[in-house]
Amino acid sequence: MMNIPLTQHPVLCNYYVTYRCNAKCSFCDIWEKPSPYVTIEEVTQNLKDLKRLGVNVIDFTGGEPLLHRQLPDFLNIAKSLGFITTVTTNALLYPKMATSLKGLIDMLHFSLDSPHEAAHNESRGVKLFDKFLESIEVAKQLNERPDIIFTVFSHNIHEIEEVYNRFCLPNQFMLILNPVFEYNEVGAQLSKEDLDILSVWGKKKYVYLNQGFIELRKNGGNHIAQPVCKAGSTTVVISPENELVLPCYHLGLENHKISNNLYELWTSKNIQKAIKMEGRHAACEGCTINCYMQPSFATHLSQYWFKALPSTLKYNLIKGTWKQLL
Repeated sequence: MMNIPLTQHPVLCNYYVTYRCNAKCSFCDIWEKPSPYVTIEEVTQNLKDLKRLGVNVIDFTGGEPLLHRQLPDFLNIAKSLGFITTVTTNALLYPKMATSLKGLIDMLHFSLDSPHEAAHNESRGVKLFDKFLESIEVAKQLNERPDIIFTVFSHNIHEIEEVYNRFCLPNQFMLILNPVFEYNEVGAQLSKEDLDILSVWGKKKYVYLNQGFIELRKNGGNHIAQPVCKAGSTTVVISPENELVLPCYHLGLENHKISNNLYELWTSKNIQKAIKMEGRHAACEGCTINCYMQPSFATHLSQYWFKALPSTLKYNLIKGTWKQLL
């Protein structure tokens, strides 16, 4: 299968500011981990090194990233260095922090699992649906344009239409359809019928669905003999302990202390040797983890690059982020 690299440097950093979370989602195990918070000194140095490495996008993630009180400071530093920034939140703390975050997040995502209060709260393990609704109103008052990210399961796929009509169309918010994936005994699989339904939704106005995700699942996910996944070379993963995690967060086979030396660490022979194993570990067989497949598709010319291209162009044109990639 054709898989030609289009770039020689990482393009994305998944920066875990903490693993702590104020929700207990059934399809995630990150919140179960003990965790420190990253420091501003670490973030400042690492962002400078990430710029040297050629990274374009910083995803400040968690856990729940809004739990970190210095998140606005991190975003300010990232913006001053010219990064595109993205944050995904369960919205529980957004009304409290919204003013300090205004204008600092290029791709702000509010997570939603159901348009119905009881079902969403049950999925998240805490009562937060009311905060999701409040967050939408606060964002609108501040002229922010959050996306609604909807993790799709077989049990909630029929609710996409209500989410779309209730929250996205009236507000001209993007609806990001995020097909569920399995890892570490959490998550689930989608049926072929589910994938076909998603594919149709992906063609609608204000809906983002990476069609590469659908193609990959229909092809059985990543195959270690001919890996699609390029998590190691495209994505820099930094843990709250200020460690470089390889080949990806979810597999996490190697952790290397950064010690204010990310650029030299990343370009060292040992790390580059580990990166060459991306997608080839036994646990990589069948993997469909969206957050690593998306940069893999975008940076390597393959059948998935062509599948992903229309949705990528659509999103960047609507959000305006294409201007920052020039």
